[in-house]
Amino acid sequence: MTASTHSPFNRRRFLRSASALAVAPALARLAHGDDSPDPDRRATSGDPVEPDWSERLTITVGQDKADLVGANEKVLQAAVDYVARLGGGTVRVLPGTFRLRNAVYLPSRVRILGSGGDSVLVKEPSVSTKLAADSDWFDQEITLAEAADFRVGDGVCLRARNPHNGGASVCKRTLIAARGRRFKLDRALRENFWLSGEATAATLFPIFSGENIADVTIENITLDGNRANNDNLDGNYAGCVFLQDCNRITLRSVTARNYNGDGLSWQICHDVVVEDCHSHDHAGLGLHPGSGSQRPVMRGNRLERNDIGIFFCWGVKRGLAEKNQLADNRSFGVSIGHRDTNNVVRDNQILRSGKAGVLFRPERGKDFAPHRNRIEKNEIVDSGPADGVAVDVQGETESIAIQRNDIRETREPMSRIGVRIGPQTADVRLAENRIEGFATAVADLRTR
Repeated sequence: MTASTHSPFNRRRFLRSASALAVAPALARLAHGDDSPDPDRRATSGDPVEPDWSERLTITVGQDKADLVGANEKVLQAAVDYVARLGGGTVRVLPGTFRLRNAVYLPSRVRILGSGGDSVLVKEPSVSTKLAADSDWFDQEITLAEAADFRVGDGVCLRARNPHNGGASVCKRTLIAARGRRFKLDRALRENFWLSGEATAATLFPIFSGENIADVTIENITLDGNRANNDNLDGNYAGCVFLQDCNRITLRSVTARNYNGDGLSWQICHDVVVEDCHSHDHAGLGLHPGSGSQRPVMRGNRLERNDIGIFFCWGVKRGLAEKNQLADNRSFGVSIGHRDTNNVVRDNQILRSGKAGVLFRPERGKDFAPHRNRIEKNEIVDSGPADGVAVDVQGETESIAIQRNDIRETREPMSRIGVRIGPQTADVRLAENRIEGFATAVADLRTR
């Protein structure tokens, strides 16, 4: 049974062809079994199914001769808020460099359209300080030990050791008022940030941030995380683009580079499409389809010099990674793990991965393993060090198809392995693969 016969992939083709602002009405028509044109449809109060409008509001943002003139996050935020207030539309970012002291927070039904490499959003260098007073979970203010480099309007990330379980407490907020070293936050903390937990504040944030939004497109724009001048913040909280609890998001022709964390990260987000993007030189992950995300489509992207090219996080299901080039990633080209099931990785170039080309991660047992995934028609070349593995299936992973791949090693064979099948795996099927240049083509260690 091929991917084209699965309804999820047919739906992906539909989502890809639809504009972000038209997806919700189209899905609503399909749900009622009616996808025919309706020239008499009228806009009706409270009805999300609208006529097929040929034009919506467009606002230009630039440093000269634009609807809104400026060169920082404030002018970009003003533009997206204005467009959203009028029901959605496009913010066109004209050529120029925009320097950000806070994220641009995205509302629903907005399209961000840049000017390619000429529209560059750069994160300003981060500064960090300890907190000078305890803040409880219900507080809406913090006191900084050193406040000179912090301003009202800054985005900040608060971090501390949790006093109850020893884990990490992390929250992102905006400074909205100040008196001396005391700053009011836009929202209450909802976690304890105590001096005993070595609490700190740093000006760390995503470049674009979206939470609980839908029907958004970001395209043809360059995002620079300024990695050399920023502290690390991992992809569960930030990236050049960070999305949480969102639906129907499209990232197209976006260059995301140099973030001290992830490039493009989305958590519990469904029907995300990432295509023709270039995500490179990040401390973390190139693409991070995050926990619980359903039906992500990652197609035609270049993912270079990250720690991992594509990291399937917890419970990512029915995803498609297709026709991407993953090159020179320091650890793995593709990593699949905790309850990531029914995903397809096909027609990709996975080149010069630092440890392994494709890794099925060992998890805490069979119920947590990544089952029913397909690795097919990929070119996987020169994976890992002297004992590297091109495709490494670990843990109690089951029902994996590895078929029609070109798996090659062009360096010396050394102790390198083409495909390694771990001792606790089951139903790992190899078919029609070309495996050449390894000391061991297939190391089948199965005991069951």
